[in-house]
Amino acid sequence: MTILGTEIRPGKQTLINLDIARLHTRAKVEVPVIVERSREDGPVLLLNAGIHGNEVNGVEIVREIISKKINKPKRGTVICIPVLNVFGFLSQTREFPDGKDLNRVFPGSKNGSLASIFAFHLMNNILPHVDYCIDFHTGGANRFNSSQIRISRGNPELLELAKVFNPRFIVFAPNRERSFRQAATHVGKSVLLFEGGKSLDFHKRITMRGIRGVMQVMNHLGMRDFSEELAQMEMHESIIIEQSSWVRARHGGLFRFHIKDGARVEKGETIGSISDPYGKFEHKVRMPAGGHILGLNHAPIVYQGDALLHLGSTKRDT
Repeated sequence: MTILGTEIRPGKQTLINLDIARLHTRAKVEVPVIVERSREDGPVLLLNAGIHGNEVNGVEIVREIISKKINKPKRGTVICIPVLNVFGFLSQTREFPDGKDLNRVFPGSKNGSLASIFAFHLMNNILPHVDYCIDFHTGGANRFNSSQIRISRGNPELLELAKVFNPRFIVFAPNRERSFRQAATHVGKSVLLFEGGKSLDFHKRITMRGIRGVMQVMNHLGMRDFSEELAQMEMHESIIIEQSSWVRARHGGLFRFHIKDGARVEKGETIGSISDPYGKFEHKVRMPAGGHILGLNHAPIVYQGDALLHLGSTKRDT
């Protein structure tokens, strides 16, 4: 196995730097790629985070996996990229310096924008070696997502892998145009997109769900036996979400919610309120339908039309 011109020898850890850009000062911007190859051939699993530079909970998940040496397989290879969008990570922003969202420019171009060049090198220099990928994300801005795996419909193998990961929710969601998930799926890779937590925030429950999920997948693929460790962890069957929608604010003002992410709600249930700053007006936020709270807006101030919560529907609700 040779990645970015570096030979990956069996039984060795190899650190490769994806070195394709510089700062204005001409200082190199390197993206560390950590490869753990076992002595026995087997599946190749990519753990990728930080496509959006401010989604640091995914970075923390991959960091802990490396720190705890979970990424050392007995069979096959694990490739870890804790921070793909180093530019955004340095500035604590979602986008690249060119204003582009890296997750909207795949499969990229060798001569395109900076984000597009990064996408091109990931697709052409790393992804060809990969069989499976777990792409870690969080909610954008102030939106907190309950732990969930997003997959497309019509792929029984991917659904089974999502169940093995065992998030709180498995959400059927179409591939976004020009996203990493869409591009990787198009070239035959099995991709699980993990969502959990919110931007610029660590949440222990989300981190532990992500780490446990990776252990479950590696155990299932025969890459390493984690059965002893997993037997000590609490498990609940994932809830499958058939469709989802956003509940939006009918008024602007101060938003308070008194419900937890992941909770089951019923039609007509009051989950919060929106008021003015002067004590003259208060509007109760009631659920338009029953379902599960996939994500919550933690912003204390909202405008009319802002997304308040992401509501998921099971077969029971549809």
